[in-house]
Amino acid sequence: MEQGLSTDYISEIKRLKEEKNAVILAHYYQTGDIQDIADFIGDSLALSQKAAVTDADIILFAGVKFMAETAKILAPEKKVLLPDMNAGCSLADSCDPVEFKKFIEANPGRTIVTYVNTNTDIKALSDIICTSSNALQIIESLPPGEKVIFAPDRNLGNYIQSRTERDMLIWNGTCHVHEEFSLEAILDIRKRNPEAKIIVHPECELPVRMVADFIGSTSALLNFTRKDEGKSYIVATEPGIIHQMKRENPDKTYIPAPPRDSTCGCSECNFMKLITMEKIYNCLVNEKPEIIISDEILDEARKPILRMLEISKKAGL
Repeated sequence: MEQGLSTDYISEIKRLKEEKNAVILAHYYQTGDIQDIADFIGDSLALSQKAAVTDADIILFAGVKFMAETAKILAPEKKVLLPDMNAGCSLADSCDPVEFKKFIEANPGRTIVTYVNTNTDIKALSDIICTSSNALQIIESLPPGEKVIFAPDRNLGNYIQSRTERDMLIWNGTCHVHEEFSLEAILDIRKRNPEAKIIVHPECELPVRMVADFIGSTSALLNFTRKDEGKSYIVATEPGIIHQMKRENPDKTYIPAPPRDSTCGCSECNFMKLITMEKIYNCLVNEKPEIIISDEILDEARKPILRMLEISKKAGL
């Protein structure tokens, strides 16, 4: 098919999905057009759960590489595609496997809890994986005296530690999107919109979390705006989620929290935005790029993810 309007891609993508028994899983941080053509939209936990049970032959992941890798780990018999292999993650890249292994060896006797925003080698070194949706429940599921290494996000780790008062050693990693929100700009918006509630992802820095009316994962933020009686929100996470917020409650107002760089209107994940409709179409046509992981690493990385899913199920998440 020649390059054309997005509507042309939509019809062709639908045809190819049916022809190849393919499913498109998309993260909330994708652009609105991609969210609209996805078979399932969710945060990292929901996408992991969906990948584990899908009966599709092909999983096309509209997200970043660690998410597609997680789908492959949970569904090794499926062909898992990622439209752009350059769609990485600054947080995942902040935790080098060699250095992290040294960190573990230097601090023996601790349970290794790592965020799903990590590369496969890190997952293979872990005892339990968590997401922002279930990190609190994961830590609370451990015996009270159990010592923990938490990686890689220092802001999420510090937030969970403050909520649980557990003995946690926290890796010094960050997400470039959530680290860059401007507290001053958020407070200025609040001053001009005093009725607006500030809703914040726990990967944000402490000063931003301190002014929040609500702190939660991507899906929790969406759920809050769905149920809350307020009419206006300043949203401190990747602005892709606002597409779903508007779909569910179009009469409410959603203001993306700005980054410190005042030349930008909002703090977007440049990796997420590498996925486009054209790349999804080409990926389905060619069935590549494909996620390939060795059986040995698959087996080791699957154990902590399955433990996470088991704990989440018991917690009703």
